[in-house]
Parts: sequence; C-alpha cells; structure tokens
Amino acid sequence: TGRSFSLIVALCGRLAPNSSGLLIMSTLAGYLRLIYRVPWMLLHILLGTPLVVVCQYPWAEAIPFGKHTLKAAVAIWWSRMICRIFGIRIQGRGEFIPGAQLVVANHISWLDIPLMHRLAAMGFVSKAEIKDWPVIGFVAKSGGTLFHQRGCRDSSSGVGAVMAKRLEEGGRVAIFPEGGILPGPGVKRFHGRMFAAAIDTATPVQPVMLRYLHEGRHDHDMTFLPGEHFVANFFRLLRQGRRVADVAVLPLIESAGKQRKPLAQEAERAVRTAFDADPAGG
Repeated sequence: TGRSFSLIVALCGRLAPNSSGLLIMSTLAGYLRLIYRVPWMLLHILLGTPLVVVCQYPWAEAIPFGKHTLKAAVAIWWSRMICRIFGIRIQGRGEFIPGAQLVVANHISWLDIPLMHRLAAMGFVSKAEIKDWPVIGFVAKSGGTLFHQRGCRDSSSGVGAVMAKRLEEGGRVAIFPEGGILPGPGVKRFHGRMFAAAIDTATPVQPVMLRYLHEGRHDHDMTFLPGEHFVANFFRLLRQGRRVADVAVLPLIESAGKQRKPLAQEAERAVRTAFDADPAGG
C-alpha cells in the first residue's frame, strides 16, 4: 500500500543520512513508485476511460446518482482516481453552489483539470494542444471541453458563443484566464477576453485558488520545468511522493454591468490574495 511504501522510504532515508545518499534514495523511491502506479494508471485507463466516454451520452445525464447525474458522478470519480494515482491529497475550502457560473482559476499543472473535476462537474475551455495529449486529451474531448487556438480571433469568437450558450442553459464553465501554464511561481495576470460570456449572460464569476504543497510549503515543481514536454512531466509527477492540493472556492463575484478588464482584475486579486496567504494558516 501507499502507507507501507512511505514507511519503507522513510526507513531508507535514515539509513542514508548524507545528502548524496538521500538523493539516491529519493531517486530510487521515485522509480519504485512506478512499480505500482503505472499498472494502476493502465488499469484506470483501460476500465475507467471507456466508462467515462459511454456516460457522456444524453441518457446518462438524465439518470440521478446521489447528488449528481450519472454523467457528472462518473467524471468526478475518474478525476478522483487520477489524483489518487499521482499521490495528490485534496485540502479544500468553500463549496461550489448549484447553477450557472464562470469558474476562473490560476493554472499550475495539467493536473489542475482533474483536480477541479474532482470537486465538481464542469466544462473546460482549454488550448487546442491539449487535444493531442495522452489520456487527458481523449477524456477532455469526450467530456465536451471547448478547445481554442490561441491567437486566433475566429476561434475565440466561436468558443465565446458556445460558452455563453452553456451558461444560459445553467451549466458551469471553467477557464484558466492566465492564458496557459506560464513559467515562474505565483498568480499571473488574468486576461479579460474570456470573461465576456459571463458579462453577456449576467452569470456570476466563481474564482478558485489552486496551489500544491509539500511539507507545508509551496511546491513550485508541479509545473513544467524549462524545456520539459508533457510525457516527461507526466512521468516525473508519477514518480514523486505525496503532495497536497490546496483548493479554495472563493466568494462569487457578480458580473452584471461590469467591463471585462475590471472583472478579470477583481477575480485575479481574489485568487492572488488566497494564493499568497500563509499555507500554515489554512
């Protein structure tokens, strides 16, 4: 089990107290994690992913399953398992309320997507490149993710229209308004263009703060390292030890009568304030 494995790693660390020994043991521990995480991931892909795809059809949305529909419950389960496989434990504050919302969050890792899906069902707006990513791209397409080509005005216009339609239908749409996973720690500038759909439909904006912690401190290595491609990042994160995903669902922001830029700045301030708060303070 994961707990037994952690005890073994801790014991090995005591047997190799010098820095070079700890580095060797840490590297060895990472590859040992692959022994159980890779088969676990393959099993989840082979059994779980087809279930997610099947449940994207309209009939699954009409079947209640606990607090959710069957479609939403399966998507949340799939994402929960992804987080568990990667050793991510969620520490959450606040709750999503029912109804239409434009969910906006800072973006650190591709794991942000299953992490947020773990908390509530929502449709994402993502960059077009994600369609070609292994596993995540396939499930994203099956789950109705809206893909846009960055820098393409026609693509942004079409995505904006579909976003507005989903919000008018009472759906929850999620965006990463920083414009992608950008280098460097901290919250980046929120771009206002994707907030137009919320303003046009008078839909509230739901800011969400994401950060990853290790031993009570910010873990900035969850993002892409310089020159690191998706596959390398995938296996590096799969090798690492347990991490805490600190997620804060912040107070809603009304969008009616506001302009895009001030609305984006208000959401950015809320997320940055939560991100910069001392992790030890909860």
